[in-house]
Amino acid sequence: MATSQARNRLLNAAVEHALNHGIVDLSLREIASAIGTSHRMLIYHFASREGLLVAVVREVERRERQTLENTVSLDGARRLWGRLADPSLRDQERLFFEIYSHALRGRPGTDGFLEESLEGWLSPVIKSMTAAGVDESDARAIARLGLAVTRGLLLDLLASGDGAGTTQAFELFTTLLEQASPPSRSVTHGDPR
Repeated sequence: MATSQARNRLLNAAVEHALNHGIVDLSLREIASAIGTSHRMLIYHFASREGLLVAVVREVERRERQTLENTVSLDGARRLWGRLADPSLRDQERLFFEIYSHALRGRPGTDGFLEESLEGWLSPVIKSMTAAGVDESDARAIARLGLAVTRGLLLDLLASGDGAGTTQAFELFTTLLEQASPPSRSVTHGDPR
């Protein structure tokens, strides 16, 4: 099996395990055992536990971005929030913020992660908004605000466990965006984490 195929197989297995069972608290050996490989193979393909976790988060983020519709809408943002607020995603969200904080500190293996986690979500939203007639500068500001609000509320949700309160706050945010946008333009919203 080619190295890239073996790496992809291991990454997919780690992602599935992370999504179904969580991996934040597992050692590299425990992750390896859970996905049917050795810790040496994980080190060979990902260099370290942190390298594997970064790869898992990047893949989960890539998959999540693929769920964005061609035209990102406020209704789409509400559906996305409903998915993100699901208690089954808590481990995934904790892992995202853990890796995000590692990237903020410049930890090995996190190169490019911050840019990906911003532009990867902002770009499709900005593109959709400008296609709907929103000025690019305004579209960037609105997309960034949406991303910041969503991530802030996710942190609040992780810290407080208050799903109803964070969902109410997200609903208020989208209602305010709706009221602020001209009826002929579709204001859209960005990610998740």
